[in-house]
Amino acid sequence: MTDASLQVLQTVAAQHGLGLSIKEYPMGGAAIDATGVPLPDETLTGCLASDAVLLGAVGGPRWDHLKGAQRPEAGLLGLRKGLGTYANLRPVTVPKALTRLSPLRPERVEGVDLLIVRELTGGIYFGKPRQEGRESASDTMVYSRKEVERIARVAAEWAVKRGSRLSSVDKANVLASSRLWRRTVEELMRKDFPNIEFDQLYVDNAAMQIVRSPRQFDVILTGNLFGDILSDLAATLPGSLGVLPSASIGEGVGLFEPVHGSAPDLAGSGSANPVGMILSVAMMLDHLGESEAAASVRSGVGSALNDGFLTADLAHDLPAVGTREMTEAICKRAAIPADVN
Repeated sequence: MTDASLQVLQTVAAQHGLGLSIKEYPMGGAAIDATGVPLPDETLTGCLASDAVLLGAVGGPRWDHLKGAQRPEAGLLGLRKGLGTYANLRPVTVPKALTRLSPLRPERVEGVDLLIVRELTGGIYFGKPRQEGRESASDTMVYSRKEVERIARVAAEWAVKRGSRLSSVDKANVLASSRLWRRTVEELMRKDFPNIEFDQLYVDNAAMQIVRSPRQFDVILTGNLFGDILSDLAATLPGSLGVLPSASIGEGVGLFEPVHGSAPDLAGSGSANPVGMILSVAMMLDHLGESEAAASVRSGVGSALNDGFLTADLAHDLPAVGTREMTEAICKRAAIPADVN
C-alpha cells in the first residue's frame, strides 16, 4: 500500500513541480522484528524532522502474543503522542460508482460527504488510574476543558471550510466527562463560531442517525472512544474500508494513514485495495498547502473508479483488477489536468 501511494505521490509531484525527499523508517511489527521495539528512537526522530508522515499498517497476528508496550499498536500510540497529534480527521464519501456496495440503499448513501473529527489523546484510552485483575477491571474517562476546546476548535474550523454544519456527539445524560464536553463545546460555538449551524447528539442517537440518514451530517465532533466507534460505523457506508483515508494533526508534524488494518491474509497477493492509502496522500498534500496536487490525486481516484477499475473488495460480481493495475490507472488519470478528466 505504501509503495502504491508513493507512486501516485511521485506522479503528481512531477506534474505540479514539487520536490520530494522521502525516507523510510521501521514501525510497528517490522520495527519489532528489526530492533525489538515497536517505535525505535530513530523512527520518532526522523518523523519529527519531516514535513509529514505517511504511515502503513503496523500490526498482524505474528505479534499478537506480545503484551502492552511491546505490541505494534503501542508504537502507533507513541508516535501520535510524540508528534503531538490530538485531532483525527476521517472523511467518508460515497461516490456514485460505489453506491451499489453499501449495506444501505443506493439512494440513501449517494452523495454522502461527511467528516468525523475525533479527539485522539484523551478520554478512556488514556485515563488514569487503570486497574485490571482476574475478577474486576476499571478504566477512567478523563477530559479537561482545554482538551475539549482545542478539538472543538479544529472541528469548527473545518465546518467553516465545508458546509458550516457541526454536530457534537457525547453521552451527557450519563457521563460527567460528557457534560463537561457539552458545556465546553456549546460555549465555544456561541462565542467564536455563532454562524455555524450547530447541534448536539447523544452517541446512541448519532449512531442511529448515521445509518438512518447519513447525508444530514457534515462535520461530526466527538471524543476518543465514541469517535473510534462512529468512524468505523460510518466507514461501512461506501462498502469497503479499503477506500477511506485519515489524518492525525495537532501541534506539529501531521500523520496520514488509511483507516484499514494490515490485512496479512492479502500480503503478497497483489489484490489489496490501495485507494485508502492513496487518498491519505491527498490529505497530506492538502495539509502541506499543495491543494492542486491533492485535487489531482482525488481526480485520479474518482476517474479510475468511474471507469470501472475495481479491486476485489469493490468488484464483487464484476471483473477485478490487482493492486498494481489500480495504482497505474490512478497514476494515469491523476497526471491528466483536472479540467480534462
